[in-house]
Amino acid sequence: MPSGELRQSDCSEDEAEQWLWAQIKAEAKRDAESEPALASYLYSTILSHSSLERSLSFHLGNKLCSSTLLSTLLYDLFLNTFSSDSSLLAAAVADLRAAHERDPACVSFSHCLLNYKGFLACQAHRVAHKLWIQSRRPLALALHSRIADVFAVDIHPAARIGKGVLFDHATGVVVGETAVIGNNVSILHHVTLGGTGKVGGDRHPKIGDGVLIGAGATILGNVKIGEGAKIGAGSVVLIDVPARTTAVGNPARLVGGKEKPSRHEDVPGESMDHTSFLSEWSDYII
Repeated sequence: MPSGELRQSDCSEDEAEQWLWAQIKAEAKRDAESEPALASYLYSTILSHSSLERSLSFHLGNKLCSSTLLSTLLYDLFLNTFSSDSSLLAAAVADLRAAHERDPACVSFSHCLLNYKGFLACQAHRVAHKLWIQSRRPLALALHSRIADVFAVDIHPAARIGKGVLFDHATGVVVGETAVIGNNVSILHHVTLGGTGKVGGDRHPKIGDGVLIGAGATILGNVKIGEGAKIGAGSVVLIDVPARTTAVGNPARLVGGKEKPSRHEDVPGESMDHTSFLSEWSDYII
């Protein structure tokens, strides 16, 4: 954990949000002073706002607006949704902390807030999902379309996503309608959580807490990826993966074998350990 960072378990959600917002404003002020070319941008997106939900709503509204979907309309939509459901802001705080803790390229919280399209797409999706469950589906689908256009991240508004989620790089991520993603999950670019055909109903993957899914992995059908499992980059998964195991390859195989798969003790979605299984993958050859 970065030096001086507040442990989320040591404080309430409101205290965590206030601490994080203070950090973001301090970072933005520092960056505005060191890089005057960004001063106006940082003022309008962060420093002029009184709270994280206002800053995030303003930034998302400007990112996702179009000539016919105005930024002012989107700002009001985002702000009203974040303000009416405290769990959405708590999830955004957890997602910001996840990016800062797991991605060594994340130089600051403000950098993630402004520039990480995986984070921004996920927060906009949370609002689209709220609209979906309120039966405001035309607006949810319109927002979903803009998220896909702007961020190249396609998450159906009905999909359910936990908190502390990192979409790392995020380009090309596809998440289907009935997919469920748990807490503290990390997903890299070009991952697909898809169906297997045109049959309706519950047809998309269920991702447990603490799972790590490597770049380019494809998981199809109503399969369960157990808590703390690891899916290797480029793998194709069509059946359940047990908790705390590693699945790699096309089609995916369990490291250690199906009968007695190797199990790890860490939480891959938090440790971001992609390659420790190689020592047990006896036919890995270069």
